[in-house]
Formats: sequence, C-alpha cells, structure tokens
Amino acid sequence: MDRRALVVAAAVVAACIGLVLYGVFNPEDTPKPRSVPTAEVTYEVTGTGTVEISYLARSESGDATVEKTAKLPWKKSVRVPLGKAPSVNIALNSKGGRALCALAIRGRHVQSATASGTYGRATCTGELPALATTEKSIG
Repeated sequence: MDRRALVVAAAVVAACIGLVLYGVFNPEDTPKPRSVPTAEVTYEVTGTGTVEISYLARSESGDATVEKTAKLPWKKSVRVPLGKAPSVNIALNSKGGRALCALAIRGRHVQSATASGTYGRATCTGELPALATTEKSIG
C-alpha cells in the first residue's frame, strides 16, 4: 500500500471522528434546563438566641436550605417553585431563647409562629398554587 494513501486515509478518519465528537459534545446543541415558574417568598426570623433555620428555596426538587447558626434578626427573600409549599423552620439550641418566624408570599403576610425555651421549635408554612400548563414565571 502506498504510504501517501495511508496518510490521507488516516486524516479522513481523524476528521470524521472530530466531527462526530463535535456533534456529541457541542454545548450549543444541548437542551437548556426547563425554567420552573416561581413566586417570591420572604422568610423572616426575629428574637434572641442562636437558631438553626431551614427554608425552601428555588429548585425543581424543592430541597431545603439550612443555616446552622443564624444570627438574629434574619431575613431572606427567595423564589419558590409553584406547587411547592414554602416553609421556614426554626430550632433554638440548648441555651434557649425566643424566636419568631414569619412568612410572606408575594409581599403578603401568610403566617407567623414562635419558638421559645431550650430546643424550642416553630414552623411557618404557606401554599403556592399548582403550576398551570400555560402559566409563566410569576413575580
């Protein structure tokens, strides 16, 4: 076999492999993550003592975010997926104290609760409407 023909054949094979890999790994062609419609939720915790705060933030799975030793007062506005129940949970430590959680959806107060004493706990929850098939992100 002619050495030139072998080099040309290897170059053609390498070019084909390069094009296939470009097609497989091209980031412009990969599907973009679906946008999940959300609503603004504000969580607020006031009081005394050291608290652990867990709250629902934006994620399709609705996972909670935890702050182990939050300093009070504490306030956080987040986006929560429609159809999920926004909630904020507070837990005082062994030193006790008194803490109040409050929850507002789209700027309207929904619920508040108080935790007091050693290892006191409180939870504030609300409801967001389920996602309609034609609904877009709501502020």
